[in-house]
Amino acid sequence: MSLLVVGLSHRSAPVSVLERAALEPGERGKLLQDAVGAEPAAEAAVLSTCNRIELYADVDKFHAGVAELSTLLAQHSGVSLDELTPYLYVHYEDRAVHHLFSVACGLDSMVVGEGQILGQIKDALAVAQEQHTAGRLLNDLFQQALRVGKRAHSETGIDKAGQSLVTFGLEQLAAGASVQEWAYGKRALVIGAGSMSSLAATVLARAGAGELVIANRTLARAERLAESLQGRAVPMAAVAGELAAADVVVSCTGATGLVLTASDIEAAAGGRRREAALAVLDLAMPRDVDVAVHRIDGVRLVDIESLADAEADAPMAGDVEAVRAIVAEEVAAFGAAQRAATITPTVVALRTMAADVVAGELARLEGRLHGMDDKLRAEVTQTVRRVVDKLLHAPTVRVKQLAGEPGGAGYADALRELFDLDPQAVAAVSNPEQERQ
Repeated sequence: MSLLVVGLSHRSAPVSVLERAALEPGERGKLLQDAVGAEPAAEAAVLSTCNRIELYADVDKFHAGVAELSTLLAQHSGVSLDELTPYLYVHYEDRAVHHLFSVACGLDSMVVGEGQILGQIKDALAVAQEQHTAGRLLNDLFQQALRVGKRAHSETGIDKAGQSLVTFGLEQLAAGASVQEWAYGKRALVIGAGSMSSLAATVLARAGAGELVIANRTLARAERLAESLQGRAVPMAAVAGELAAADVVVSCTGATGLVLTASDIEAAAGGRRREAALAVLDLAMPRDVDVAVHRIDGVRLVDIESLADAEADAPMAGDVEAVRAIVAEEVAAFGAAQRAATITPTVVALRTMAADVVAGELARLEGRLHGMDDKLRAEVTQTVRRVVDKLLHAPTVRVKQLAGEPGGAGYADALRELFDLDPQAVAAVSNPEQERQ
């Protein structure tokens, strides 16, 4: 079995395609079940964020796996396969590991170094575990990706190379001023109470927003967030009334349709008595705010598409290179560990077979040595076992080392062939090991 990832992101597809292909939260579980139900895949996990959709799988056939995963992404996203295919990328084995580790470190993010992706990777693993579609490979892969991402942030200054998408969006609205100076004293309306909306509300509160209003479909969630930030919670039905009083609007919900139409924003802008433009930040995918808002006088809209076109400050080249070195090191270590793990059941089966041979020979010898005392019998038994252990020690240690090197996957097969090991005996060793992972 081999690791395969098929996906699309802001680097491969226009925002209009990403927006249409976005998965609803409930759709991820169905996609995972369909993936493992398909013949090529034994494990599956999906990483779905505002600017990427990636399906990871452990497959036994590359071409069949690519075809099946591509078809499933098209079926569950609602975008036809013909339209989706030009924007899909494929990574296999070590390249797939390298891709996920780079994503975890923020190297593949819209804003280099942003840390929110770690939480999204953690969520992807949790969903796969809940759906029982993550086996040993994907559990190991995603857990290691989280460790690699944390290592990159702790050992380098990659955090300084970029900001979170929320901060970057607010900086675009601030148009050259610091978010702290720009947001101070402003009336802010945040629509949604998820992770992105909560972060936006927190940033605005810390910047000294004069008033903070949280709107959410589940009012209790809005109330909890508002209470923690000394803001005010309102139901979604009150959004229209709050718009006219707001200076800043941030929206990031899971809605599949528009939350704010052009007419909603136009009416709010027309009812304002302040000269400053109404600043609107749409972080949702698919979008919450009608794209036609860009054409309304007195309104400045920043959305995912405009963020993708904006040029962030050039990141510190040294930190980026340091993270790339960490990724390369961790990819090599992960590959070696995975390859070495494939030889372990075979080595255990070989030692078990050797122990059975020793036991059989000692039993046969027992009938010839009636006069031997217990001390001498124990010494003979120990000597025979020691001889076998010494004969097996060097080749089993060496075969584990060789298996961990590139191209070492065939050593397990060679060992089984040379010693005529029963495949079922090897499988009996493998299965309990997988259950413990």
